[in-house]
Amino acid sequence: MSSDLAKMIVVGVDGSENALKALDYLGLMYGAKSSLEIVLLHVLPTLPQILVADANRQTKLRLLNVEKKSIQVAERILSEAKDVLRKKGFEEEQIRSLHRKKQSGIALDICNLAADKRADSVLISAKGRSRLEAFFAGAVANKILEYCRVCPVWVVEGGVKSKRVLIAMDGSENALRAVDHAGFMLSGTDCQVTLFHSKRHLRRFVPQEVIEAAPELEELWRNKAGEQIGPQMKKAKEMLLEAGLREDQITTKVVDGSRSAASDIVEEARGAGCGTVVLGRRGRSGVKEFFMGSITSKVLQDCAGMAVWVVH
Repeated sequence: MSSDLAKMIVVGVDGSENALKALDYLGLMYGAKSSLEIVLLHVLPTLPQILVADANRQTKLRLLNVEKKSIQVAERILSEAKDVLRKKGFEEEQIRSLHRKKQSGIALDICNLAADKRADSVLISAKGRSRLEAFFAGAVANKILEYCRVCPVWVVEGGVKSKRVLIAMDGSENALRAVDHAGFMLSGTDCQVTLFHSKRHLRRFVPQEVIEAAPELEELWRNKAGEQIGPQMKKAKEMLLEAGLREDQITTKVVDGSRSAASDIVEEARGAGCGTVVLGRRGRSGVKEFFMGSITSKVLQDCAGMAVWVVH
């Protein structure tokens, strides 16, 4: 597969420092000579309908002034975002910016634009301008993760410093979709990629005292679990190579897992100095909803200083 294929990312911007850090992430991962196309979107705030419905002439004029001011603020925010990208080396023609009135809600509006543009991913910061806005930004990020079905979602938590990428693997088709996405988006970059699998510990199935009564079962399980994931890891590496990554960019690692796969993923990512974690929203269980108890959501809760790519 050619590494020159254009890639498009929709980025929600709100004027916050954290949103600008998300743009820094694109500069880190892709640099100036990429074929990346970036669409910056700012969703304009809306006043309560009760103010608009029965407004008199004087109030309507005030509302019109508020709308004009909102557009001016949006244009300033988008201009600042474009400046950040240009300083990172992106060309003017690679960047498109637009503002829209809120229609279905910020999260849905971002997802709908991604669908309209046939984007390859949506990028959003996990935090806003203040503690209050951080709360709402977190809610927006969660809603985008819930609503966005047309492409993967990238959530950036703070400033990311490393280009190293960890792809969390299990035996599911969703894990291979995550590999496919990572291969396409990372082709043409010099990012180092680790395919990582944490073998499920027997404690995820039965209590520790049961395992202690038959310790040989734990060793048998480790061997069987290792044999089971082998073909999946091999296939994943082949997919990355076919996407255009070089052999020396890819490593694989399989470890004996703890009781928490999410903790294993985060611990490995931090220990290896990774700035990005890629994983499927659904694992081997096939559960379709984004439950807070899932591995994906637990990784998202502990991803400070990292980006998490969530692939459907």
